[in-house]
Amino acid sequence: VAFGDSLVSGVGATAGNDLVSVLSRMMGEEIINLGVPGDTTATALARIDDVLAREPRLVIILLGGNDFLRRVPNSETFSNLSLIINNLQDNGAAVLILGVRGGLLSDVQERNFRSLASDTGSAYVPDVLRGLFGDSRYMYDSIHPNDAGYSLVAERVYPALRGLAR
Repeated sequence: VAFGDSLVSGVGATAGNDLVSVLSRMMGEEIINLGVPGDTTATALARIDDVLAREPRLVIILLGGNDFLRRVPNSETFSNLSLIINNLQDNGAAVLILGVRGGLLSDVQERNFRSLASDTGSAYVPDVLRGLFGDSRYMYDSIHPNDAGYSLVAERVYPALRGLAR
């Protein structure tokens, strides 16, 4: 299961070229896309039962960008993420966290994502959109990748995902 916001749902991609579809093809197995545009960690936490009902063995989490854009305090964002991850792990799922950059000049979230991954024993891929912002070859708009951008993100995520799926 892929669980997250518009980056998971595939805003900016043409049909079948979103991150989850590309990863599904790379893995050779279906990944259920539970991305909801605009999702914050709080709204994602409120729909965790939908993920748990599918009894996933592995969950890719990409959340936090909308919290940053809405100026949700870091403590709240990472508390919600911790609750989400603990719920998933308590139900037998391995977790892969995909980090999103917080800030234009420096990544104020990197340390928090790294600590979250360490504290929960989750796999982690940092700053999955690194180098894409501002590059029209990879971006649909100022926030969402296009097909080429999602393909690049999938290449970054695939090694960690493959390692967990073994």
